[in-house]
Amino acid sequence: MKNNLKVLLIEDDMIEVMKFNRVVTSLDLKCNTVEANNGEEALNILEKKDELPDIILLDLNMPKINGMEFLSILKEDKSLQHIPAIILTTSNNRKDLLECYKLGIAGYILKPLKYEDYVTKIKKLLAYWSINELIKT
Repeated sequence: MKNNLKVLLIEDDMIEVMKFNRVVTSLDLKCNTVEANNGEEALNILEKKDELPDIILLDLNMPKINGMEFLSILKEDKSLQHIPAIILTTSNNRKDLLECYKLGIAGYILKPLKYEDYVTKIKKLLAYWSINELIKT
């Protein structure tokens, strides 16, 4: 990977957070991850605006502020709306997919059941965004 990617991972399932971190570590990916357990916590992190992430990986089904609500707030904020948000979820509901793209997501990735498939998807995802020309803060 070219750049040291700054990732905001918004996920309420600690097993999923550990799995993501395990993949990043095992593949020796150049990635700095900040974690939030829900949309509300993520907005508090982003509010500081001193170290904005390059990308946001976002689960849909979370307590307090869910993924859709978070996206709506993110895309309305002029200083945050440029950050690519990628959905990382188990929901293969077409309605969710369409609504997320209407809100301006950069991608929608289904979490696979098999760990090996998850590793492959995360590796490709982070490789793509690390070479993509991102707006730096």
